[in-house]
Amino acid sequence: MIKAILTDIEGTTSSLSFVKDVLFPYARERMAEFVRAHTAEPAVRKELDEVRRITGENLSDPEVIEQLIRWIDEDRKITPLKSLQGMIWEDGYKKGDFRGHMYEDAARHLKQWQQAGLRLYVFSSGSVQAQKLLFAHTEYGDLTPLFSGYFDTTVGSKREADSYCKIAEAIDTAPGDILFLSDIREELDAARAAGMQVTWLVRDGATDPGATHRQARNFDEIRL
Repeated sequence: MIKAILTDIEGTTSSLSFVKDVLFPYARERMAEFVRAHTAEPAVRKELDEVRRITGENLSDPEVIEQLIRWIDEDRKITPLKSLQGMIWEDGYKKGDFRGHMYEDAARHLKQWQQAGLRLYVFSSGSVQAQKLLFAHTEYGDLTPLFSGYFDTTVGSKREADSYCKIAEAIDTAPGDILFLSDIREELDAARAAGMQVTWLVRDGATDPGATHRQARNFDEIRL
């Protein structure tokens, strides 16, 4: 019996194009300016030092900025980068430069599931801060009250079963009572290896009857 739903964001609740064509370029364009303007702030300094730790080099601030931009161009899922991107996106949301994209079917079903007593959680490679910002600024209003918790790469890789075991333990729910939604097969493989039930969102193109996981073209086709 499904008691909790754990959902990805990109390609699942929200379009890939919003993240890749709006959010990523916005952060890339403003990364250098943001770091220079906020380098003395403890939260920013912490992430800059984490970049140095990960690279194993005593980089100057300009070199750290270059590394961060290189990671953006390589689409790397690295925690300090995601944290700094989240800070930049927060400014963008506050200024009204963009709104968080949300598929109508996703917004509708998330509300219905929460009202039906299911607990909702998010697991995304974007930082928890970035997740909350997106769900707080949608055309369907602030959706953050629907969720009981958020998880990002600090819990582990989305393609490793151990990450999903940790999430199940953190929300005190048996893996078999959790449904994970994603558009990435390797993530679904990992969640199923951890014992979770899974559904593969295929928003573009046709579903594959021979797919390794149950598929749905949108949230209307998800069966609990």
